[in-house]
Amino acid sequence: MIHLARMLADIQFGRGAGAALFPDGTTIQLSSTQRLRYLLSGDERIATVRARDSHLTLSMLGAERLHMAFPHPRLRVVASPEAVPFVSAGKNLFARHVLYADPEMRAGDEVLVVDENDRLIATGRAVLAPEEMLQIKRGVAVSVRYGIDEHVRSG
Repeated sequence: MIHLARMLADIQFGRGAGAALFPDGTTIQLSSTQRLRYLLSGDERIATVRARDSHLTLSMLGAERLHMAFPHPRLRVVASPEAVPFVSAGKNLFARHVLYADPEMRAGDEVLVVDENDRLIATGRAVLAPEEMLQIKRGVAVSVRYGIDEHVRSG
């Protein structure tokens, strides 16, 4: 099953993501229908496999592992300094506060939100395409799932 999880990660995030996210020792929890559901490091969740489309959603631990595995600007959306405190606390990133977005990503992708110094501040789902994030000045660009400040408090 870990092989399947690594394949899903490589397909979704790029070659090498599976090994970075799910090293040996990663534990797996199955759903009630015996499908891959949660991937854990000890008691901490790395990622969840979404039932409707088999895409991975990341925890902050998973986001940290991808952040270390892939160099800037891969998988990243850069937030303006004004937005960093809010996004770090788990609030959504609005388009007017996007300084850069990886041109390879698409709306709906799991992304890493970073500050100008490439410090990871959140993880979430891109609501807009990269070009839209930079052109549109209204609306949510990234629906933040977890902010780093939330992770530090709970971790």
